[in-house]
Amino acid sequence: MTSMLDAVVVGAGPNGLTAAVELARRGFSVGVFEARDTVGGGARTEELTLPGFRHDPCSAVHPLGIGSPVFKTMPLARYGLEWLHPELPMAHPFDDGTAAVLSRSVAETAASFGPRDAGAYRRLVAPFLGKWDTLAHDFMSLPLSALPRDPVTLARFGLAGLPPSTWLSMRFRDERVKALFAGLVAHVIAPLSGVATGAVGLIFALAAHAGGWPLARGGSQSISDALASYLRDLGGTVHTGYEIKRLDDLPPARAYVFDTSPTALARIAGLGRAYDGYRYGASVFKLDYALDGPVPWTAEAPRRAGTVQIGPTARDIGLALRQATSGRAPDSPFLITAQPSVVDASRAPEGKHVFWAYGHVPNGWEGDFTEAIERQIERFAPGFRDRVLARATEGPPELAARNANYVGGDIATGAATGLQLLLRSKISLSPYTTSHPAVFLCSSATPPGPGVHGMSGHNAAKAVWRRLREVRA
Repeated sequence: MTSMLDAVVVGAGPNGLTAAVELARRGFSVGVFEARDTVGGGARTEELTLPGFRHDPCSAVHPLGIGSPVFKTMPLARYGLEWLHPELPMAHPFDDGTAAVLSRSVAETAASFGPRDAGAYRRLVAPFLGKWDTLAHDFMSLPLSALPRDPVTLARFGLAGLPPSTWLSMRFRDERVKALFAGLVAHVIAPLSGVATGAVGLIFALAAHAGGWPLARGGSQSISDALASYLRDLGGTVHTGYEIKRLDDLPPARAYVFDTSPTALARIAGLGRAYDGYRYGASVFKLDYALDGPVPWTAEAPRRAGTVQIGPTARDIGLALRQATSGRAPDSPFLITAQPSVVDASRAPEGKHVFWAYGHVPNGWEGDFTEAIERQIERFAPGFRDRVLARATEGPPELAARNANYVGGDIATGAATGLQLLLRSKISLSPYTTSHPAVFLCSSATPPGPGVHGMSGHNAAKAVWRRLREVRA
């Protein structure tokens, strides 16, 4: 550890591991240093409740993972990553016992919206069908400085997505469609009226049609383990149980790449108040369940879906988001839930299931949201509580303790509101660089933001290898 490395990566989440892989693939010597005893960041799998029940503490479903431009260039299947597809990517139940669905089929999705809106939905997505690879590359690449591969499609996407999602929902008449799209936007914990929130909803819908919303066999840990194994085969090293408090704690290197929050980077690298203006957003209250059987949804479609959104109207969802982001626990929470064992029997003992749910709460909130969340689940799945064998709860303090990037429990590592949704973590042509020429940021606090897709790491690696070529020259 005394010889000079080309790059040191701090943090072994998906973005840190991706940055390390990208540098190692180009012949640079790389070492990764992770504070916890295992790699993973927001992509881990653990027995949180009972023996044999394997839960994902944070991310569980991966529409942007299977669709990631950088993951598609890696032989991750060789290292054990297998995507499993539920019959339906997502379902959104309503009080009358029906549900709208987001299917891999555009026709099935449109049919669930009813005749008034089926045509409007087909017209919305038609310009982008079959173009996911170039659109995802352009949408998720470096802001402002990358030449798009398909500028026409990107421009059309911008026209549809840059306005607030409330504008996009005006294309539809049925409240069911409006609710489904509002739920898609809520995955990034952003008020529905925010700039570019329409793009969030649209990209999740297009991801379902392009590649689905799969889960990783065995849990999200499989993604992180595959990245780490690939890195080792490329000659990189991974050091766990290695907490970094200052830059001097690291071995000498030509570049230091941080998969951390911006404030942690500033503290460790001695950058002073460089990120004082960076804002952290609302948190979540998360519950992981060991169940004695499948969730007893009233509607049929959620029984076949990997993800189930719970929020009967766009107004309900919008109100819950506004309350959480303004400092109040919602009266009636919007929930995102995941059902891994619907498609992956290895996640629980035979006949049993794991289930995952969270609702939004204010940053740093210290209350107990269990009753409110379970009341919402029971509304659409009566008898749910009778199937609970055990539960594990994590509010903002516990989330922050588990992952230091989740400041105040913010699982997006920064508020996805206003210009910060697009320009993270600073307004710059190169948000991955810092005032220190050898220090870089590659976490979800940089574009394209939260999600297990590795693109923040990939984009940061581009800036790093430009720096390394200059140093070598």
